Amino acid sequence: MSGNSSAAAAVVSPEPVNLAILVFRTSSATIGPQEENSPKMRVIRVGTRKSQLARIQTDSVVAMLKALYPGLQFEIIAMSTTGDKILDTALSKIGEKSLFTKELEHALEKNEVDLVVHSLKDLPTVLPPGFTIGAICKRENPNDAVVFHPKFVGKTLETLPDKSVVGTSSLRRAAQLKRKFPHLEFKSIRGNLNTRLQKLDELQEFSAIILAAAGLQRMGWQKRVGQILHPEECMYAVGQGALGVEVRAKDKDVLDLVGVLHDPETLLCCIAERAFLRHLEGGCSVPVAVHTAVKDGQLYLTGGVWSLDGSDSMQETMQATIRVPVQHEDGPEDDPQLVGITAQNIPRVAQLAAENLGISLANLLLNKGAKNILDVARQLNDAH
Repeated sequence: MSGNSSAAAAVVSPEPVNLAILVFRTSSATIGPQEENSPKMRVIRVGTRKSQLARIQTDSVVAMLKALYPGLQFEIIAMSTTGDKILDTALSKIGEKSLFTKELEHALEKNEVDLVVHSLKDLPTVLPPGFTIGAICKRENPNDAVVFHPKFVGKTLETLPDKSVVGTSSLRRAAQLKRKFPHLEFKSIRGNLNTRLQKLDELQEFSAIILAAAGLQRMGWQKRVGQILHPEECMYAVGQGALGVEVRAKDKDVLDLVGVLHDPETLLCCIAERAFLRHLEGGCSVPVAVHTAVKDGQLYLTGGVWSLDGSDSMQETMQATIRVPVQHEDGPEDDPQLVGITAQNIPRVAQLAAENLGISLANLLLNKGAKNILDVARQLNDAH
């Protein structure tokens, strides 16, 4: 941490804060409950990946929408994505920014589905033209979790034997943990959660694997969590733990329908995180991580970059005021999106403050030499 940001340099633990002040009263969606008695109800088609976790996440969003719009019908359409099919290559090597989203967006574009539920961390910070994130749901625990091989239950990463192999598909996790736990070795592991847990338990190759705590929680596998990695040990991925609902940008009916799912605190944190990543021009091929917290009307953003082996790193924290009085917008913006997100029921001034925070923090790191760290990491990743 450098001296010029020391006042905010400590990682701030998230504390619950009531951001209801940021929410507008929105009118019912055009295709909402008032159409319940129509002779033929419109069916809302929801796209999702086929994995068990993706289905659980999609079911949770559909359940919220059903509770809000009991007269609407929802049909879930599952499909495989490029990321689901290529399982023998590390994510960072594939070189495709839309690994888990492209096929779903293709269905959205062809009007085969009306909305798509994603893990927000899978959505690039620049979406293809014609799409927008219409809702970001309340975030689950964004931290990473360690699941240990049965013979190492009760251990921590620190107490694992020397040369123990830890599985992770993430350059971000590996870079931070190599720096923190130099006695461990890190190896790529791919597949959905079920597959990775099976590999851990049956192959005798891994002493532990690192997974997102939110995914394990949604799957009901909390008992497998042996250790939660706090930001001091391993900061998380941009958008981790949050679900994003992607829609066609000009489909006002569906935008209105899903917009009520926006969680104000999660939304503002994720706007800041995505703006930080976009301005750094980061992605899964370089180790970039964040931590956000809201406290007393202030949004704190910590961001960092690492070399692939974790030996070189840089991180800083900045903050911005986001508590603002409720006020209606004067009218629609020409481009209401910020980092791919449309949230017309949240004050624009708060969204802009969050975006500017992410950009400012990225600029601070870039001015201190972060671009060199990222360029070298990218070149080394491409070369191996």
